[in-house]
Amino acid sequence: MSKYTNVVRFRVKTGHQDEFEQIFKSANKWDGMLMHVLARTGEQSYVAYGLWESEEDMQTAMPQMIALLDSSRHLLEELSPHLGVTDPVSGAVVFEV
Repeated sequence: MSKYTNVVRFRVKTGHQDEFEQIFKSANKWDGMLMHVLARTGEQSYVAYGLWESEEDMQTAMPQMIALLDSSRHLLEELSPHLGVTDPVSGAVVFEV
């Protein structure tokens, strides 16, 4: 069983960056999660990164991840009409140092 990762891109409404960051800082570490990172990639841009022991662990935690997103959704700007307020991707880890 290989490790699994998920990455989500966000754009936070102007003036709400601290509130958004605090919501992610207060999130619990879920079973099977090896790492959870929130990176500020621009004035309003963020990327959340999770590293998991397995795809199954990530899928099991999906309801909690959605709840975390739902608690911060009002702070997010639409990325595009196609994407909405998030741009998520996930997949198997193929290389790790």
